[in-house]
Amino acid sequence: MKAYTAVIEKCPETGLYVGHVPGFIGAHSQGSTLDELHENLREVIEMLLEDGDPDLQAEFVGTHSITVAA
Repeated sequence: MKAYTAVIEKCPETGLYVGHVPGFIGAHSQGSTLDELHENLREVIEMLLEDGDPDLQAEFVGTHSITVAA
């Protein structure tokens, strides 16, 4: 078993959840619910892994809050 971290955003225009795995080329998908997105990303990652382990181009580090004057 391997675990990958996905970055998830919600598109304000479509209402869809959009996710990608940082550094894993081609590992991105969307879904109308978080559960659907999770399943879609899992399927994409499994398909990509059929070609072997990825050469990750980046690593997810985390999020950071930036405060600016409005």
